[in-house]
Amino acid sequence: MSTSAAVTTAVTARARRLRAPRFLRKPSGAVGLTLLSAVVLLAVFGPAFAPHASDVPIGIPGQPPSASAPLGTDVLGRDVLSRLLDGGRSVVGLAAVATLGIYAVGITIGLIAGFSRSLVDPILMRVVDFVLSFPAMLLLLLLVTGLGTGPWVSVLGVVIVLFPGVARIVRSATLDVSVRGYVEAAVARGEKTRALLVREVLPNITSPIMADLGIRFAAAIIFIASLNYLGLGLRPPSPDWGLMISENRVILSSNIWAVLAPIIPLAVLTIGVNLVADSYARTRGRAGS
Repeated sequence: MSTSAAVTTAVTARARRLRAPRFLRKPSGAVGLTLLSAVVLLAVFGPAFAPHASDVPIGIPGQPPSASAPLGTDVLGRDVLSRLLDGGRSVVGLAAVATLGIYAVGITIGLIAGFSRSLVDPILMRVVDFVLSFPAMLLLLLLVTGLGTGPWVSVLGVVIVLFPGVARIVRSATLDVSVRGYVEAAVARGEKTRALLVREVLPNITSPIMADLGIRFAAAIIFIASLNYLGLGLRPPSPDWGLMISENRVILSSNIWAVLAPIIPLAVLTIGVNLVADSYARTRGRAGS
């Protein structure tokens, strides 16, 4: 092979390695990633572009959009645009942390329950069923009553409310995968249980997990925003999209953007995560079939 042909082959191979994953090359995955990236960038870099301090009044409360306030003012006369740009970190950050906690707990319990084939399985699943028996919002309110308000109490409450669904999905998938030939071969080789779960079982149940990720992340966003809306998470004057909806509902008739502005990125974030997760699950499903 000539030198030029070798270079061309190497460049082509490198280009293939640098190509986006298959699920992001699908239209739904690409659109979802675009929406998700837009909201994350807004949350991370938005505060740097805020034209005013987010906690300082700049005009009459409930003022419609104007040259000095493109989205108008809120219930206390603060700039809605500045609070929008400054209020995404809390929602996105807390929802992301809560989702990681949900899957850390849910996957661990689901794997152990589904693979144990012993008394451990019914014990763990009865605990999961017990948590599921409580209405989600009631359980959150009970937790807040006992531990007090605050962002990390909100995160803990969301993890407790949402991990049972993940545990049940993972257990079901683990029961199916654990009887496959490659898992039984690994058991026959004397692999330790932890290695079996991490190397053989978990990689082969990512499709149902990813299919569920969008729903679970969206639920985490809704619960955290709802707790902030009720004043049980972050407290005023913190800039937060959930708090903005709660605070400004009384001026809806005079400046609808004070409420609509935070609703739009929350909706876009939810749609983006669901599209990416669904595209990944579909791609993995076809690859495995």
